Amino acid sequence: MKTAPQPPIRVYGLGQCSLDYVVEAETYPPADAKCEFRSMEVLGGGPVATALAALSRWGVSSTFAGVIGDDEFGAQIRTTLESEGIDLSGLRVRDDSASQFAFIVAEPGRGTRTVFWRRPTGRPLATAEVDTDLLCRVEMFYTDGLMIEVALEAARLARRAGVRVIVDAGTLRDGMQELARSSDVFIVSENFARQLVGDDDPDAACLELAALGPGLVGVTLGNRGYVALENGQFIRGTAHRVQAIDTTGCGDVFHAGVAYGVLMDWDTQRSLDFAAWAASRVAMRLGGRAGIPRLADYGTT
Repeated sequence: MKTAPQPPIRVYGLGQCSLDYVVEAETYPPADAKCEFRSMEVLGGGPVATALAALSRWGVSSTFAGVIGDDEFGAQIRTTLESEGIDLSGLRVRDDSASQFAFIVAEPGRGTRTVFWRRPTGRPLATAEVDTDLLCRVEMFYTDGLMIEVALEAARLARRAGVRVIVDAGTLRDGMQELARSSDVFIVSENFARQLVGDDDPDAACLELAALGPGLVGVTLGNRGYVALENGQFIRGTAHRVQAIDTTGCGDVFHAGVAYGVLMDWDTQRSLDFAAWAASRVAMRLGGRAGIPRLADYGTT
C-alpha cells in the first residue's frame, strides 16, 4: 500500500524547545512559605517549538532544528513535537546532557504567571548541523535567536535565498540587533523593548528597530495589546478580552499568528488581529499549547 506523499515543508524553525510543568495556584507565595496548587499540566513549550505547533494545527508544514538532552525530558519533548506532525530531522540529541525545562506557576485570578527555566546543558547547534539545502527551499525561516551564532548564519543564508525571516525576540541578548538586520519581521516582547530604549516607550522601540531594516517591527504589550510599525506607519491593536488563566505561550502563538498571515499573504492589519485573537485563546487554558485555537473559530468568538 502506497503512503500519501508528504507536503513540502514551508517553515524552517530554529530555536528553543522545552518541557513545561505548569501549575495553577491562588497566588505566588512569599519566601519560606508553602503553597498548594490545584492542577498541573505537562506540555511541550519553547517559543519556536510552540509556534510551529500552532502553524501545524493551522495546516502549515514545518521542520524544527534544536537541541535536547538524552534525558527523559528530551524524550517527552520529542514526543510532543512528533504528535504535532513537525519534521524533526534537525533535532539533535546531546549525550550526557539535560533538556530545557520550565516550572511555571500560573495565577488565574490575576492572569499572571512566574516562570523558572533551565536552558539545555548540551552544546548549541552548530552551523554545520543546519540543513542549508532545505533552508533555502522553504518559504520562511523562523527563529528566537537564543542560539545566536547559528541563528545569524541561517538568517543571512535565508535572506540571500529569498526566504522570509521572522524573529520572535523575547530578550535583548548580544547579537539580537544584528539578527534584526537580517530579518523581514522582527517583533519583540515588552521586556525587550524596555531594555532597548531604557523606558516604557514601545513607539520609540519600534522606530529604533525599524532603522535596522526589517519591513515590519512590533512590540507585544500583554493585556495592552500591541504596537507595530510598517512603512513608517504605526499600527495599534487592543488585546482581546478573556478570562485569563495562564499567559504562558501567548507571545509564542502571537508570533505564529503573524507568521501565518505572512504565509497566507494577508495584509498586516489582518495578520496582527489574527495573532492577537489566537494569543487570547491560549490564555484561557493552562500551558502554551492546550489553548491553541482552530482556524475555523476565527471570527466566530
